[in-house]
Amino acid sequence: MNKIYENLSSILEKTMALQTALILFEWDNETLAPEESGSYTARVIGALTEEYYGFMTGDEMGEAIAACEQESELSDIQKAVLQGAKEAREELICIPKAEYRENAQLIAEAARVWSKAKKNEDYEYFLPTLEKVIHFKKKFASYRKKDGQKLYDVLLAEYEKGFETELLDEFFGRLKEELVPLLQEIREHGKEIDDSFLIGGYPKEKQEEMARFLAEYVGFNFEKGVLSESAHPFTTNLHNHDVRITTSYHDKMDSSMFSVIHESGHGIYELGISDEITQTPVGQGTSMGMHESQSRFYENLIGRNPNFWNPIYNRLTELYPDRLKPVSIEQFMEAINKVDPGFIRTEADELTYSLHIMIRYELEKMIIEEDVDLKKLPEIWADKYEEYLGIRPKNVSEGILQDIHWSQGLFGYFPSYALGNAFGAQLYFHMKKEMDFDGLLRDGKLDVIKEYLRSHIHQYGKMKTSRELIKAATGEEFTPEYFIDYLKEKYRKLYDLS
Repeated sequence: MNKIYENLSSILEKTMALQTALILFEWDNETLAPEESGSYTARVIGALTEEYYGFMTGDEMGEAIAACEQESELSDIQKAVLQGAKEAREELICIPKAEYRENAQLIAEAARVWSKAKKNEDYEYFLPTLEKVIHFKKKFASYRKKDGQKLYDVLLAEYEKGFETELLDEFFGRLKEELVPLLQEIREHGKEIDDSFLIGGYPKEKQEEMARFLAEYVGFNFEKGVLSESAHPFTTNLHNHDVRITTSYHDKMDSSMFSVIHESGHGIYELGISDEITQTPVGQGTSMGMHESQSRFYENLIGRNPNFWNPIYNRLTELYPDRLKPVSIEQFMEAINKVDPGFIRTEADELTYSLHIMIRYELEKMIIEEDVDLKKLPEIWADKYEEYLGIRPKNVSEGILQDIHWSQGLFGYFPSYALGNAFGAQLYFHMKKEMDFDGLLRDGKLDVIKEYLRSHIHQYGKMKTSRELIKAATGEEFTPEYFIDYLKEKYRKLYDLS
């Protein structure tokens, strides 16, 4: 290995070790940590974060990056790692060390404040913490902001480079234009679909058995992965040989079932990253949008496809004979694809899901760019749900407090969910030209689909942007039209609309 690059690599190895420790604390916080541990663990997280900051912003890292930039014989991977390290350093070095640590400790504690507020339906309890989180997000964005750049665009770039508010306004405008009227038509003229058999009578131990089966069936490797339980399902990874997913279990059986398939999609992405780049600054999924494209690809384009269930529906009925033996696969497919506007994003049907995201996008722009009165957010939230989905939340826990994201400072993250739907649909339409997609599902050959995604998306990590990956895989620039066409075709047929 080039000696100068080797020096940079050894410094980065230390930063990766600190990040790994922080990821383990995050995993523990959400799965096993006792409730009273929060403030004490937050101090440990603060100290580790300060160490990470020191390595990334220190002279040793700066000199190693500068030396590598003078090298002319770096490989493509080495150049990508160098660029990733440089960008990570630039994002941090403009932030004062004390503020960086203070924010890390705030975020470590904020999730517990949010959790208690949600449990007690008490937005006022969460509001002071939310104000502090937003204060830091705006301040940090102002440090990174370039001349003429919007603060919200700075935050969006953390999760999806190349998708600023101008493009997202156009994107969500198309979704609003096409999907809100379609939803209204379904509610007024679509047939009734019975999904009552999905609720109640599904023992947790049987759901756990089904969860592991489904994760393994779609391709999640348990020799390199773990499935656990948490209040809010999520995926995290230490590297491509240690990827961890969670789910939660509910009376409505399909909620857990699809969260497992969803998180398995995230996990399969991380497991598919090349060994050459894992544990480097480019050794993760390229963006939140591309990550969501993979999780929602598995959840919806695979998991809600009738061909997926043909080989395994008997397994489901054997696990839950009292509930599902009388239910045909056709009835089951209608039920799991039912459009039912609800308040909870994570339980939203495939059609209305992106409308939940559109509401959060509009609110985040107001919070970051317009200094909206935060006390009024619950009412604004409820108004938008009534306008777009035709329903109004009865309390803040099924309204503005339902998501953990803002307590974690993840402003700019939400649009990635809707972009992921559109990325996945564009990939899906192209893949159907190259392979018998439905036939592979009927034959249970999901490994062929997984290998295609690994080859075209997963292996590259952050070496290519989401737009570059979409263009390389499909031959086209990104467009939301495939996603819109997919939803309109699917749901007009499902609801017998002319």
